[in-house]
Amino acid sequence: MEMILVMHNIRSCYNVGAIFRTAEGFGVSRVILSGYTPRIDDANLLPHLREKLNKEIHKTALGAEKMLDIYSCGDIFTEVKELHKQGWQVVGLENNIEDVPLYKLNDLGLKDKIGDKVILILGEEVDGIDYSLYDMIDLFVEIPMKGQKESFNVSVAAGIAMYGIMNL
Repeated sequence: MEMILVMHNIRSCYNVGAIFRTAEGFGVSRVILSGYTPRIDDANLLPHLREKLNKEIHKTALGAEKMLDIYSCGDIFTEVKELHKQGWQVVGLENNIEDVPLYKLNDLGLKDKIGDKVILILGEEVDGIDYSLYDMIDLFVEIPMKGQKESFNVSVAAGIAMYGIMNL
């Protein structure tokens, strides 16, 4: 299986770094950063702010940010639509949504629904994937929860989802 990871509107540099490290460990093909997700070496920032973000991302990425194919995207809609035309299936990681079918990662039928080329979209830490992206998503998956909390930290959830999808 080949996977591209989209991080859209992730707020925390530490989450971004942790996701980079996990994505590298799972052999993710490319990471696309969009929205206000912090970027490495962001030329749009003043040098002292750029250095601060680089340090924070590196603290949890531990060098993975230099090993991945990381792409910063200004128009995520066009980018994902183009990849979809090339045969990539778009999967959104969400929880507790009602208006669309939502498959648990441990659903036995999920293996038949997931293709060999997956774009996994992660959304903002609290509010999840921006609703404006929903129309582009072919399939939504969620991590089954057994405790009282409703969700995991986005970096933890990303790792669980990458592992779960890649090992269907």
